[in-house]
Amino acid sequence: MADGKQATWGGRFSGGPSELMKWFGESVSFDKRLAPFDVNGSKAHSSMLEKVGLLSVDEREDIHKGLDEILSEIAAGTFEWDPALEDIHMNLEQALLAKTPAAAKLHAGRSRNDQIATDMRLFFKDACVKLGEALETVMKSLLGQARQNASVPIAGYTHLQRAQPVTVGHHLLAHVEAFARDRMRFFEVADHANVCPLGSGAIAGSTLPIDRSFVATELGFVDDQGEPRLTANGMDAVADRDIFVEFAGACATCGLHISRLAEDFILWNSSEFGFVVLPDSFTTGSSLMPQKKNPDSLELLRGKTGRLVGNLQNLYVTIKGLPLTYNRDLQEDKPPVFDSFDQLGIGLAVLAATIDGMEINADRCREAASDPMLLATDLADYLVERGVPFRDAHHAVGGVVAEAEKAGVILPDLTDEQAKGAHPACAALDDDWREVFDLDRAFARREKPGMPGPTQIATRIAHWENLLD
Repeated sequence: MADGKQATWGGRFSGGPSELMKWFGESVSFDKRLAPFDVNGSKAHSSMLEKVGLLSVDEREDIHKGLDEILSEIAAGTFEWDPALEDIHMNLEQALLAKTPAAAKLHAGRSRNDQIATDMRLFFKDACVKLGEALETVMKSLLGQARQNASVPIAGYTHLQRAQPVTVGHHLLAHVEAFARDRMRFFEVADHANVCPLGSGAIAGSTLPIDRSFVATELGFVDDQGEPRLTANGMDAVADRDIFVEFAGACATCGLHISRLAEDFILWNSSEFGFVVLPDSFTTGSSLMPQKKNPDSLELLRGKTGRLVGNLQNLYVTIKGLPLTYNRDLQEDKPPVFDSFDQLGIGLAVLAATIDGMEINADRCREAASDPMLLATDLADYLVERGVPFRDAHHAVGGVVAEAEKAGVILPDLTDEQAKGAHPACAALDDDWREVFDLDRAFARREKPGMPGPTQIATRIAHWENLLD
């Protein structure tokens, strides 16, 4: 090669790649972030080589010392990454060779194939923990708002039409449930990643007396009893990208939940709804209209979801049709998952801060929930309790609604004669039928699991607070 450095695979080549190919084929510009994981893998591998007699104690110590120095240089920003060396593995190996000749022995019994597979599994385990913690922060922010506004009535919507009354607490807890499922997905992805591929080599392992179980234990690829977890097939171990797809899928699904929550808050923040006031620190103004206060943080969160979904699709298309085992196409598997991790991580932080600074306009919420039409279904239930078949009750209340619209009054302002005359089944209406339109009654009668009754809401808030403490 022109700079005097020999590619690790270059023994059978009479010349190095062109400058264009070196630029086109490098991955160190994005896989350098794996340095801590690659170093940990090399430490475990070198400790294993010393254990089985392929390295001396001094050589192993020199390797560990050199790797620690390299990590310090990377942290300080003084390490020089060389794209001509293609990837993180070769950059670290060349830097280590400059520190100790023992580095030339480090790659015995491993390939870049199982090395990167190990690095990425370590990355996914770490990333899932961090995103799980970020999700907990969002859930706690939602719980804080739910606790403060647990009993504030608000109109619930279907088809963006007022449907039935719920409470702010009930509505926000719905989003908590969704984020809890996201958190569980990341736990599951981390568990699936917790299997060690190191020792698989390129596809068929090594004839050297390596100890895969030792390496797995050193790197934390163990089960609940501390037993090592190893990949069972070397070809599958280096070709498998299921974890990439699972991780990107979990990020995309979480993004969908963020987007739906953002859309709720964007609507609630509009003048037409006025249910919330967003914090100034996460909104912006207009370059033309001085009165504007735009929900930019939420709109960006909604927009980022498309990026997360796109990253998942990127992986599907990259992996589709590839034969076993490793193909250079798979170099393109890392940018999408790195991007999903970065975007989701900062997105969750922005979401939590936006929720923390948000104020609920309880008066506007109550005003919307006070629409008697929201309790039309309760009137149908009232008739069912008096022996009217539900389908008849449904039609009867539809007639009552039509009568109110015709008379230009709200439902409880109809006279008894008007209400009972709307449909034959309305003859079952007693003198107390207007009590149905009392919100306190409506919530008190919804004290079963999953409903917005006060006790149910308080119980779920306590459940999540205990779980997240």
